[in-house]
Amino acid sequence: MSESKIFDTNSDLGITRTWHYDEETDQATIQTSQDVTAIIEENRDTYNQFEKHDKYGEWSRVASIPLSVYFKLKAEGKLDDDAYMKRWLNDPENQYFRTRPGQV
Repeated sequence: MSESKIFDTNSDLGITRTWHYDEETDQATIQTSQDVTAIIEENRDTYNQFEKHDKYGEWSRVASIPLSVYFKLKAEGKLDDDAYMKRWLNDPENQYFRTRPGQV
C-alpha cells in the first residue's frame, strides 16, 4: 500500500512538494512539482517584445528557468557545465524558457 501527503506548498512560486511512502519497499520520496504557467507566459511576452537592434552582451537575460528545473539541472551537475547549458538553452524543446531569440 502506498501513501501520499502534501508535504509543503509555496503558492507564490507555484511549488508543491508531496511526500510518498511505499510500504512494500519501505521507501519514502519527496516529489517536487511546479506550475510554470506564469513563468512561461512572462517569458513569451518578453520574447515577443525583443527589438532586433538590441544587442547581446554580458549579463544579457536570455532565459528564465523555473526553480524546479533549475534545481534538477543543479542536482544532475549540468547547471555548472557551460557547454551543456548552451546546448540546453538553444534546444527547441526548451524554447519556452527563452526570453529573447537567437543563439546563446
